[in-house]
Amino acid sequence: MRTAYRVETVRAAEAEVMAKLPDGALMRRAAAGLATTCAGLLRRVYGARVVLLVGSGDNGGDALYAGVRLARRGAGVSAVLLGSRAHEAGLAALLGAGGRVADDPYDALARADLVVDGITGIGGRGGLRPEAVPVVRAARDSGAVLVAVDLPSGVDADTGEVHGEAVRADATVTFGAYKPGLLIDPAREYAGALRLVDIGLALPPAPEVEALQHADVARLLPVPVGESDKYRRGVVGIVAGSARYPGAAVLAVSGALRGGAGAVRYVGPAGDAVLARHPETLVHAGPPAKAGRVQAWVIGPGLGDTPGVDDVLASDVPVLVDADGLRSLDPAAVRARPAPTVLTPHAGEAAALLGTVREDVESRRLEAVRELAGRYGATVLLKGSTTLVAPPTGPVRVNPTGTPWLATAGSGDVLSGLTGSLLAAGLAPHDAASAGAYLHGLAARHASRDAPVAACDVAEALPGAWRDVRSG
Repeated sequence: MRTAYRVETVRAAEAEVMAKLPDGALMRRAAAGLATTCAGLLRRVYGARVVLLVGSGDNGGDALYAGVRLARRGAGVSAVLLGSRAHEAGLAALLGAGGRVADDPYDALARADLVVDGITGIGGRGGLRPEAVPVVRAARDSGAVLVAVDLPSGVDADTGEVHGEAVRADATVTFGAYKPGLLIDPAREYAGALRLVDIGLALPPAPEVEALQHADVARLLPVPVGESDKYRRGVVGIVAGSARYPGAAVLAVSGALRGGAGAVRYVGPAGDAVLARHPETLVHAGPPAKAGRVQAWVIGPGLGDTPGVDDVLASDVPVLVDADGLRSLDPAAVRARPAPTVLTPHAGEAAALLGTVREDVESRRLEAVRELAGRYGATVLLKGSTTLVAPPTGPVRVNPTGTPWLATAGSGDVLSGLTGSLLAAGLAPHDAASAGAYLHGLAARHASRDAPVAACDVAEALPGAWRDVRSG
């Protein structure tokens, strides 16, 4: 599992280590890892032209000491000083190793093979300062590989927000721990490939953000045993679809059946369409309370104005609410439920629930998903370029398997059915939503292979995603 920590937590852990080490030892430890990554990104180090963009803080010192190591291996290293001062010991060490301060930053950048962004790092707030903007643009336009030190300058380490212009790196080398902004959009798009350098930090067990990997999801997924029957595997009820959107019901049922449900009870007006595609479905005209035994409900995909939300929320089993079910959702009614609730909005739906605009949610995704989880006392899966899953309290999970090919009509309906099946199987809401998002993204990658994909293709690919996760 990847874990990410806030800046203040990392700073405190760094202070503990620095108190036990000689002055500057921790910085040199970080710089060694940075230099190793930079060397691996060059076709050859000897004769390579490396430019360091050096700010005033320790981030600039990391870049300078990494430059020392590259210079000693024969690289031509130039420093562009962008802050009010430079790390004195680091700059002296670079000059002693044969590096230099660039007379003309733009000329140096035009000839660079690799550029190291050491301008602001994790302590920065807001976008790049005006004097750094033209230099960063020249670095990007040069065609050189651009490596960020700890975090691309100009992005917010704790939130993933980007206010103003920021460095767009090809790779980011981060020290001690991932920072939330490296995993969450919009900042994640600026980070490029991530490399974590272990510098010996002792971090608390509860991170700010975490991202599941194959092994973590494999441990969560239910596996039937010899005595399993459909109820032990989980029966999920789905209230979805309408005369206008019968396909939403079909897709939600598809996600549930291929998500491992022992059985699916469908309630709604699209029963004929569901049975034509999935004859094993148990169809009922409604209301949901009379449909029969279920261990979780999913309500909302393509529902339109069809009633049923209040009926489902009154049940004593876990409930997932999506799409049309989210409209006019009462926070007090959700908080008062005796069983868990999962909400799965996209940014527009989240904005409506929060009384704001979509752009606000997309620019501050981490804050928005936490606010929703707290307001409704529910687990919230915020869909988007990076899907976030927030429980009412505890670490937010970011899904690492998402792909732009999921931006297609109906894919959210598949995700709802899939996650509902995991709730019915007994997974905790945070785990069900996280594992559902992970499998959903993996299935989309299977289905697309970098080509257009439809939601029904994602559902069909779910068994393959399960096999991949369980095989490691």
